[in-house]
Amino acid sequence: MDIEFVAAGAAVPAETAILRLEFEGVKYGGALAQAVAASRFTGAKGQTLDILAPQGESAARLVLVGVGLAERFDPIGAEQAAATGYNALKTSGLATLRIEIEGDAETSAHAALGIRLGSYRFDKYRTKEKADKKPSITKVQITAADPAAAAAAFAPMAAIANGIDFTRDLVSEPPNVLYPAEFAARCKALESLGLEVEILGEAEMMQLGMGSLLAVGQGSIRDSQLAILKWYGADDKTSQPIAFVGKGVCFDTGGISIKPAENMEDMKWDMGGAGTVAGLMHALAGRKAKVNAIGILGLVENMPDANAYRPGDVLTSMSGQTIEVINTDAEGRLVLADALWYCQDRFKPKFMVDLATLTGAVIIALGNDYAACYANDDGLAANLLDAAKAEDEGLWRMPLPPAYEKQIDSMIADMKNTGGRPGGSITAALFLQRYVNGTPWAHLDIAGTTWKKPSAVATIPDGAVGYGVRLLNRMVADKYEG
Repeated sequence: MDIEFVAAGAAVPAETAILRLEFEGVKYGGALAQAVAASRFTGAKGQTLDILAPQGESAARLVLVGVGLAERFDPIGAEQAAATGYNALKTSGLATLRIEIEGDAETSAHAALGIRLGSYRFDKYRTKEKADKKPSITKVQITAADPAAAAAAFAPMAAIANGIDFTRDLVSEPPNVLYPAEFAARCKALESLGLEVEILGEAEMMQLGMGSLLAVGQGSIRDSQLAILKWYGADDKTSQPIAFVGKGVCFDTGGISIKPAENMEDMKWDMGGAGTVAGLMHALAGRKAKVNAIGILGLVENMPDANAYRPGDVLTSMSGQTIEVINTDAEGRLVLADALWYCQDRFKPKFMVDLATLTGAVIIALGNDYAACYANDDGLAANLLDAAKAEDEGLWRMPLPPAYEKQIDSMIADMKNTGGRPGGSITAALFLQRYVNGTPWAHLDIAGTTWKKPSAVATIPDGAVGYGVRLLNRMVADKYEG
């Protein structure tokens, strides 16, 4: 998508659709007034009116998108409105879209971000899609009082959009394409952005004693991997980093505790936490963030096999703690246990945030619009919640009650890998807390927010969301750079 910023009075190219973002209560004149009067369009947030351009307009089509009251208009509103209008016109047959918007350079830049996010498509495997089903718009012009300032404001947003696209691509890939080694290879390619990327194979992880992570993948013909992404953007390259850890189960059958067949195809996105961490690191490097940051991705495949780990097995994690396996479908926490311990042991970060499509229980608790936040540090939790609100990514803090620890106590080992159905998302977080070794830590259970089908949000097409990239990038920018 070619996006450019133009002055409000710039000539409109032929065969262009104009998208006008309109405040509630605006009065119209001439032929446009007749068209509006014949509809129920008032400028209320989310309303659209698609009309043939009235006489006097230079465009072929005109779409009005309501943004609500002017005093309530914000950057997220600009993104949503621009994406809503794009979706109304994307298969119109027209190649150029002009967005007319009131506001400063930041407002115009956010409209551009809305277009970037809303126009995402994962179509690399579609070979017979008809031309009239494909988007025709290839160029977007966005008006701005100062086009150069708008372009400058958009540059870091474009880097964030690139990171979200990277996450969405990873999460969308089929599991026969994106297995652990391929995921690791795509991370390795990010060295072109300035990241340092290190990949550990099974032999290296075995030497480190990662018996918990390695057990999950031992039933697969695909070797497990640990990808370590490093960005040293602070002025002092040796200063204490911040760290993000992602669950990367590239496909989850449930293992010996196999899942039902219905909807199992969705388990290709059980690597969504690792996808988000990879996309975040892409964004930080892309915008040259002034921070030292580490991303750790535990990449495995959970398959049933004669060599697969079993319910009843006892595993020894890198920390030395032992785990009785009750259910092989509670595998993500086994991956994160070793990844978290490795992260704190090697990098001594200021904090760790892990992301994982960890439990179905969190969807029962919070639905599909909120992720759960568990934290052992109130300041870190507050920073995450502030960033989530600013970026309109739903996040809700959940408790870590010590009384629930008894649910994961084992008769024969240090702990069990599941505490049963009651408070299932909570007990999973309590399990992870045993592997952070006192480091400030937060766990985001993103099982309900990684994939939307259908999506009701204009900037999120059906499928992979890229949830968490914006949230974490915002937290880093607001609280940890400089």
